[in-house]
Amino acid sequence: MECEGHGLRGRADYFLRNTFKSTASALTLGCLLMAVTPVNAQNTGQSGASALPPVTVDAPVQRAQRPVQVRRNASARRSASQRSAQQANRSTVQPEPQALVGTAARVNAGTNGFVATRASGATKTDAPIMSTPASIAVITRDEMNVRQAQSIRDLLRYAPGIYFSNDTDFRFQNVSARGFSLETYLDGLRLQGGPFGAPRVDPYLLERAEVITGPASILYGAASPGGILNLVSKRPTENPFGEVSLQTGSFNRIQGAFDVGGPVDKDKTLLYRVTGIGLNADTQVDNIGEQRFSIAPAWTWRPSIDTTITFLTSYRQDPKGGAFALLPIQGTLVPGTFGQIPRNFFAGDLNYETLKYKQATAGYEFEHRFDDVFTVRQNVRYLHNELSYVEVQPGGFTTTGAGGTLRLVDGRTINRSYFSTNENLDTFAADNQLQAKFNMGPLQHTVLAGVDYQRFDFNNLARFAATNTLDILAPNYTQNIAVPTALFQNLDQHLSQRGLYVQDEARLGRLTVLGGVRYDWAEGNTLAQNTGVRVLNDDQKPTGRIGAIYNFDNGIAPYVSYSTSFQPTSVGTLLNGQPFKPTTGEQYEGGVKYQPVGTNLMFTAAVYDLKQQNVATVISGPGIPANTTAQVGEVSSRGFEGSVVGSPLPGLSLRGQYSYLDNRISSPQDVNFGKRLANVPMHTASLWANYLVQGGPATGFGFGGGVRYVHDMYTTNANNLTVPTIVPGVFLPAATVPASTVFDAVLSYDFGMRYQQWKGLSAAVNVNNVFDKTYVSLCTAGGCRWALGRTVLATLTYRW
Repeated sequence: MECEGHGLRGRADYFLRNTFKSTASALTLGCLLMAVTPVNAQNTGQSGASALPPVTVDAPVQRAQRPVQVRRNASARRSASQRSAQQANRSTVQPEPQALVGTAARVNAGTNGFVATRASGATKTDAPIMSTPASIAVITRDEMNVRQAQSIRDLLRYAPGIYFSNDTDFRFQNVSARGFSLETYLDGLRLQGGPFGAPRVDPYLLERAEVITGPASILYGAASPGGILNLVSKRPTENPFGEVSLQTGSFNRIQGAFDVGGPVDKDKTLLYRVTGIGLNADTQVDNIGEQRFSIAPAWTWRPSIDTTITFLTSYRQDPKGGAFALLPIQGTLVPGTFGQIPRNFFAGDLNYETLKYKQATAGYEFEHRFDDVFTVRQNVRYLHNELSYVEVQPGGFTTTGAGGTLRLVDGRTINRSYFSTNENLDTFAADNQLQAKFNMGPLQHTVLAGVDYQRFDFNNLARFAATNTLDILAPNYTQNIAVPTALFQNLDQHLSQRGLYVQDEARLGRLTVLGGVRYDWAEGNTLAQNTGVRVLNDDQKPTGRIGAIYNFDNGIAPYVSYSTSFQPTSVGTLLNGQPFKPTTGEQYEGGVKYQPVGTNLMFTAAVYDLKQQNVATVISGPGIPANTTAQVGEVSSRGFEGSVVGSPLPGLSLRGQYSYLDNRISSPQDVNFGKRLANVPMHTASLWANYLVQGGPATGFGFGGGVRYVHDMYTTNANNLTVPTIVPGVFLPAATVPASTVFDAVLSYDFGMRYQQWKGLSAAVNVNNVFDKTYVSLCTAGGCRWALGRTVLATLTYRW
């Protein structure tokens, strides 16, 4: 990376320099808070009319002189208790090993099958989901195993309020919630990426995925108002275990994976875990392959019962990335002169189809408990990735004429363009937290104060130009493609963000009030080296949230909340040359959660009113030049989300959801005022259920399936797209992508449930899009993309 030094030494300096900056800021805040809070909280016996109410803490646990062996025995008892609870309600897969270290461990320990009772992403603590006034959905490791999720989008297919319209392009993992993008975090730290080199995480390396919908800037700073997706890595465990898995299936797929871990020493102060996966496969499109290899070593050191540090590292290499470009609208969304373009049609060039990607991460999670009140944490990660991408991209069919005489030339020749980019990215993220748990009179407080820091350094070199056309009925894939010499884009970009936040979870009996404030400083320096244009950003913004939830004895918990967000726009300027201001968002939400007493079920329902302001949009009016951009746009999202997850009967697991979203452009100055946003469905619904036979001759046999529905969507924000035909002046309507309903299924067998000598061995066959439905999943004015057809995955797994 040019901006921060070359090679391993330069990256090590980058990591150490940014870690020092973040730690120094955290120590300053921590010293101030610890100097003030204990005095106010504990020295309340002094006389004086202004004395505060007495502050107490829970009865202290005997910790200071507890020997390591006693701690190990206590952990073993906890592990045995968890195993008993899981065996009482077995799912279609064997329970995953539970990491029993730190905050993440306490969150993971509250998991039973598909149901998670805690989520760290919503509060950065181990607060129960039922006591948090926010919309939270958790996809557990058990659920990922049952459905054999192969991508981030795959594991979110049945999550409430989530939609992605592009499930065949493996370059990206982006998804949306409530009409806006969902920011991706890994272990509570943001994953930032370039235009094409977005960071990638294989689901096999994850313990769980948490979806928190709605503005989350209070804890995470600059973010979309849609919410966050917090991916949680697998961590070391106290108990030794191992797993190997082999998989084959559609598109000549061959995949192998392993996951091993346990203690290094007899006192279990040193723990390890190594997870890896490798894949080689073809794809739905001819001449496009996919290869990826990932490994994630992790270590935990516990020098004392109060101190834990976990090192999390990973390396990923994708020799082939599986890039898929759009196809013309005629022949996909609407009929072509020759019929329909096949799903496997390749529109590129065999000599110019390359996507290579490398990614490395290194970081740690440190936690120390000073006493029964104070706990300090520091989470740090450095990420480096490199991307090399070359493609000949198809466009629309060639046309002639204009206006009323516009037509397709022959209805079989498509325009194409050459595109290539090389990207290099270094990011650093650190989150420093000080937590205080104490009682003040009848109030139980969990106060969290934090300082976080993010750094983003990126450069790229991109070329783009029109190139040879392609006859779709007689394709020539080895044409003489001219590589453009002029640069299309050459960015050198440096972004940073610093934030201070304070949050309080206050409980009074069954009432919980969650509130917090935050202030961010975001700076940006973007230089387009090919044009010499530099954009400087210096933004500051406060954000916050307030919410309350009441837990009734019968398991019903109604809640209300209000939250805000902001997101800097690092590229682009207004007509006067000034950089774009940050977009802002605010949301009002009300809902109810229900967990029937004595069951492993959870129901949720929420209504919300969410707006994003300062959206850059094209405006029109008297005296305004054409295509003028101004930040007067507003997008409004109002909707409802309902979900159920759990195990109503032994062996039966299910997840269902329905979402309604009215997502519109709500600024009167926007040329598309009142129109729905493109590629955002108004209705989505899904239901998954699977059953594992618990007794009799069919013991161990499992079966299940799911159904997914997506309502129709507009292809453009104008909501009125039409496309030309071969007849002059005759156009076909292409304004909407039709609704789709798709079915999935699974068959499995746990050999060990019936045959003790085969304990740990299981097999499964998963089928997505069972009936091989052909449908369009994404359309814009530039083209459409076919959804993924039927895929079959056969998996053999052995655990010990």
